[in-house]
Formats: sequence, C-alpha cells, structure tokens
Amino acid sequence: MELSYEATALAWILAGVVVLWVTEALPLPVSALLAAVACVIGGVAPAADVFRPFSQPLVFLFIGSFILAEAIRIHLLDRRLAFAVLALPVVGESPLRIMLAVAAISGVVSGFISNTATTAMMVAIVVGMLDAVTEAGNRSGHRPAPAFATGLLLCVAFAASIGGLATPIGTPPNVIGLAFIDQQLNVQISFFEWCLVGGPVALCLISVATLLLAAAFPAGVPRIEGMTRLVADQRRQLGAWTVAQRSTAAAFAVTVVLWVTPGLLALLLGAKHPLCQWFRGHIPEGVAAILGAILLFVLPGNRVAGDSRRPRVLTWQQAAGIDWGIILLYGGGMALGSLAFQTGLAEAIGTGLTSWLPTGSGTWLLVAAASIVAVFTSEFTSNTASANMVVPVAIALAIAAGGDPLATAIAATLAASLGFMMPVSTPCNAIVYGTGRVPLRAMMKAGVLLDVVGAAVITAIVLTLAPRVFGVHVPG
Repeated sequence: MELSYEATALAWILAGVVVLWVTEALPLPVSALLAAVACVIGGVAPAADVFRPFSQPLVFLFIGSFILAEAIRIHLLDRRLAFAVLALPVVGESPLRIMLAVAAISGVVSGFISNTATTAMMVAIVVGMLDAVTEAGNRSGHRPAPAFATGLLLCVAFAASIGGLATPIGTPPNVIGLAFIDQQLNVQISFFEWCLVGGPVALCLISVATLLLAAAFPAGVPRIEGMTRLVADQRRQLGAWTVAQRSTAAAFAVTVVLWVTPGLLALLLGAKHPLCQWFRGHIPEGVAAILGAILLFVLPGNRVAGDSRRPRVLTWQQAAGIDWGIILLYGGGMALGSLAFQTGLAEAIGTGLTSWLPTGSGTWLLVAAASIVAVFTSEFTSNTASANMVVPVAIALAIAAGGDPLATAIAATLAASLGFMMPVSTPCNAIVYGTGRVPLRAMMKAGVLLDVVGAAVITAIVLTLAPRVFGVHVPG
C-alpha cells in the first residue's frame, strides 16, 4: 500500500516521538507537544486539526476529576478511608486479611484519584505500620518476616495500578482509549458501562495479585502483633470530620451520582428514553466532573483561627497544582492517533500487521494480541504513552482483519495500565522500590507472573462482557 506524503511524514514523526517516550530524553508532555508542532510544520495537517484534540470534552473530565482528587488528598479523606477499612473487625491482625485490606483500599482509592498519589499515600501508611509492628514484634518475640514487608509494599503498587482500571477516570490510559473509541468507532461508552467491564477486571486481578503475593512473601507468624492498637491510634489522631472534609465528600458524591445516572437510567428505562438521552446530551462525564470541581470553590471549608471569613474547600492555587502535564500528553497523543487515521497511516499499519496473523484469526486472537502488546510496551514506557501507541494500532488491526475493533480497543486500553516487572514500568512501582524494602528480583518475579495473568484475564473478561454491556457481536 503506497503512503501519501502526509502519512509518510507522520510515520517519521511517530517514530521519533516513540523514541523520545521510551528513552524519556524529554519530559513526556514536551515530547507530545513537539510531535504536534512537527505535524504542523511538516505539513501533515493544519494547526486547527492538529490541536483540536486538546479541547475535547474528555480533557475536561481529566481536569475536573484531578481537582476533585486534589481536594480528597489535601483534606485527608483517603487516609480516613484507609484506616476505616483497616479498623474493621474482619481485618484484625491476620497477615492475609491485612494484605487483602491494603489491596482493597489501594484499588478503590486509585479508581478515583491518581494511582501515583494513591501509592504515595498508602506507602506512607504501610511503612509506618511496618515500623510500629516490627517494634511491637521485637518486644513480643513474634516479629513478621522481612519478606512480608516486601509483599505488602508490592501489594500497594500492584493494586493501585490495577484499581485504576475500574473507572474511566482511574488512570489516563482509560480516558485515552475512550477518546479513540469515540473518534474512530463512533461509540460513546458511559461511566457506568465502563465500570461494568473495568470493575470485574480490577476485582479479579487485585484478588489474584494479593493471593500471589501472600504466598510468595509470607509473614511467618499467625498474627501481626500491635496492628489493632496502631490503627486505633491513627484514627484517633484524625479526629472528627471537619467542615472541609464533609464538603469535599458532598462534592464528590454529587459528581459520582451524575456519572452513573445515565447508565442506571438506561438500564431502568432503556437507552432511548427521553430522560436518558437528555442526561447523556446535557450532562456528559466531563460536565459532571467540572460541576463537582466548581462545588469545591463554593462549599464551605475549615475556618482559620483569627479570620472571620468562611474559606472555601479549595483555593485556586491548590487546584492549579494538578498534573497539567498529563493533559498535554493526552492532547498530543490523541492528535497523533487521529492524524494516523486521517492520513491512512493507521490503515496501512493494520493491513501490514494482518499478514503476520494466522489465516482466519478471530477476534479472540486480536484481543489477546492487543493485550499482550500493550502489557509489553507498558513495561518500557509510561502507561499513557503505551495507550497512545497501542490503542489506535489495535483498532486499525481489528478493522483490517475483520474482527471487532471495539473489543480489541478496550482490551488494549485496559492492558496499557499494567506492567509490573520493573521500577520504571509505573510510578507506583518506582515509589515502592524507592523505599529500599523491595528487591528488584522480587518485583520482577512477581511482576512477570502478574503480567501474564493480567493479559489472560483482560482477554477473557472483555470477550465475555463486551457483547453484553455494549450490545456488540464479537465474531470468531
């Protein structure tokens, strides 16, 4: 297939930006912006077309959810949730149940705030727990084995990476995949619909990861001495709920209700009911996130001693501290992906790759291949860059091979957030490795098993649930 000048120029630009992403010679957002500028200068497309993805509605879903997450972090709602779960009687002082609780907290929190922020918060909690538990164990003679600390910290990193799969806003690759699906396949997936697929994937993988780590890194003692007392002390230090915490929880609750309402209405009334269509048309996920973020500047915050004014939950200076680089990386990556389809480059890549597939390959093979490739690339570059590279190629490959591009794209999107073997694979891995309690060999040993299991679980669940959730036929 002969490529046009625009497609050829874009291919060289894509090759260059992939090298920059993998080597991290420049910050990832800068590389994405450089690629967008190069597309304009190189004549691939006019500036208006290249920069249009930066203003997509999903960009505002990013911005709104990031601001909400910042308020949750600043006002310690994540810590409240963590210690509330650890204080449950069912958790107690059992090593396995403690690990399951830590995994559950990490997974749930990372479904709504940054995986990196979740890991940083949970690592601080877990390291403090381990130090106190070790001291108590020294006194009682029942100190947990050092391997337990390794397993518990890996549990935080892995569960935080996996938990982001459960919701559209849990991790940037989800939003990137949704945008490609919307642009190239004209399929709009709601917050609720995504959760029906991403939630089971996250639940299954977190369970498998926790059991794997518990077996590989046993505590060596039947109970963790002093755990119950430690958690009670931490909860006591948090004190009663503050005004700002209640306001933050209210703003977040309103946002979540707006996110899930269209999906619930579709189930109860049917997707074509006027009320359901009104919600989808007037309050999409991006608008709901912005409304929730705006509430943070309206609802009351904590009073400051000596100041008669009532402050708000969040100041603009605090809100401006969100990760704007991810938004720029998203826009640049989406621009490249859109141009790949416009210039015919994606079609050429898809057609070329089909020649490597066995004759009569079905959708199951395409979904499995997309999952494996996305997991592999995420080991060596950021999850966001992996999604930008793999998802558009997966769509083009499925179209060229006659498979289902929606199922293939969803699998590639989910798998792009995996990658557990190396400290450089995800910021979550890097944070726990930086504690000095996680040997590289231990991370690689557990990570490679979870990579393989992750690709298999994503393939199986997507092929099983996609036809039911999205009403599509998955041939082959």
